Amino acid sequence: MTEAAIDRLPLRERKKQRTRQAFVDTALHLFTDRGFDNVTLDELCDAVDVSKRTFFRNFTSKEDVAMAPLRQLWVEFLADLAHRATDTGSLQRTLQDSLLAALDRMPADGWADRAARSHRLAQSTPSMGANNLQFCARTVGEALEVLRERFDIDPRVDQRPRLALDIVVAAFHCALDVWSACADNPETASLTTRVRQTFDAIPEALVMTAPPRPAKATG
Repeated sequence: MTEAAIDRLPLRERKKQRTRQAFVDTALHLFTDRGFDNVTLDELCDAVDVSKRTFFRNFTSKEDVAMAPLRQLWVEFLADLAHRATDTGSLQRTLQDSLLAALDRMPADGWADRAARSHRLAQSTPSMGANNLQFCARTVGEALEVLRERFDIDPRVDQRPRLALDIVVAAFHCALDVWSACADNPETASLTTRVRQTFDAIPEALVMTAPPRPAKATG
């Protein structure tokens, strides 16, 4: 949520959103500086100057707060998918458009940097990686339920919606890996460009043939 959007909220909600953002920013700073496993929950709460009770009103775990920026994106993806027009062409195009729309709605003030740091931490922290797999599975399940409710398809008996969704998710993660590794000053626009390029590569990837490696000369 942008600062401008937060400013329009009632006072209680503004305080809640700013406390949540303080947790995310502080956690990413401490985890990046000292290592995820070397920062206790008590230390994080002390750094934000709030109680553990307040923490658990906003997050379920250290992993949850560390992954919050990217999870914000997928929450927006589900919201867009639930309201997107049903006559937009192929299902895969609909899924891609919803993800691109979600990227476009991410806050301009620091989201890209937080997302990049979160992804880098997940790549080097096993507990974050495992937690993220669980979140991804839940998100896929929720997206399939949205598709079942809004379209004349039933993912429980038709494998194609799940395959289309998995391809889009995999393409995003492929783009995210490259973007987060290369971005010294991460920007949402450059991530969007990378995601579009990866989506464009999907058709060729599905029909790509792998030529055998030439035999080494002997003698």
